[in-house]
Amino acid sequence: MKPIHAFIAATLALSASVVLAHGDTDHAKKSAAKPPSKEEHAFGREGNPKKASRTIRVDMADSMRFTPGELTVRRGETVRFVVTNSGKVMHEMVIGTEAELRKHAEEMKKHPTMEHDEPYMAHVKPGAKEEITWTFTKAGKFMYGCLIPGHFEAGMKGAINVVAK
Repeated sequence: MKPIHAFIAATLALSASVVLAHGDTDHAKKSAAKPPSKEEHAFGREGNPKKASRTIRVDMADSMRFTPGELTVRRGETVRFVVTNSGKVMHEMVIGTEAELRKHAEEMKKHPTMEHDEPYMAHVKPGAKEEITWTFTKAGKFMYGCLIPGHFEAGMKGAINVVAK
């Protein structure tokens, strides 16, 4: 074998072993290991999943409804939301103030393919589930909704009542 052919064969063999060593690592799970953002919003901040005091399961359906449709949490509480899409179309759960959600819903009508990567949002494919961990730092009335064009307007929203400790 000519030296150049041996070099190419060795390079290909080494490349294949590096590719195979990569395996089925889920890059999304790796990014979830980063520390929670300290950015404060009117409705709280990203929570640390290890410090969640409880888990609330939220279902999204093609009937344009969330189950449950209303939640009560304590100020300072960190909640892990497990958001399941039991429908056949894409849905999302976005936490915010009523004004913020209405404004964002209008923006989504203009830009329906807008992509998001905020800790207070879960975009869930049909039959899948995602998680949001959130710390509610202020008492008040907040909302969650699906901002996919037409869904919020069809009633796909819920209330979050944050009560003082």
